[in-house]
Amino acid sequence: MTTAPQGPGGYRAPSNPAPVSGPGALSKRTDGGPTQGAKYISGLPYGQGQETYSNQLAAPMAGNPMSGSAMGNSGLVQMEMPTELMAATSRPNEPITSGIDIGDGPGSSSLRLPNQEPNILTIMQRLAENDPSGDSELIYNTLLQRGF
Repeated sequence: MTTAPQGPGGYRAPSNPAPVSGPGALSKRTDGGPTQGAKYISGLPYGQGQETYSNQLAAPMAGNPMSGSAMGNSGLVQMEMPTELMAATSRPNEPITSGIDIGDGPGSSSLRLPNQEPNILTIMQRLAENDPSGDSELIYNTLLQRGF
């Protein structure tokens, strides 16, 4: 006679986000990854604190985006100290006019900045990001399809 294993049996719901990973490019983590813990917020109107807490449990926020290499042994982010105002230059051979279109040194093209001149496409993209009606997004998508 065999004995049943001890402990809970039956179906066990997988941890989020998915019970099974998809194939190839559709693959996702099945262990849920690191998340932030749910926090109860006191002082909210009646019932809203519990609802907020329940929502946090249902859809936890992602964990710390900082990689382990940026963190020190103490768990704090290691930041480079800013240069003091009156410190000696760290680039003694670079002209002070580098990056601008006058004087010695390379001009503004050396900065490899994106084209700052607004055009209809960038204007419509910014409008679409902030237009709740969706009309600007339709116009923006039409411009993209027509190759603007």
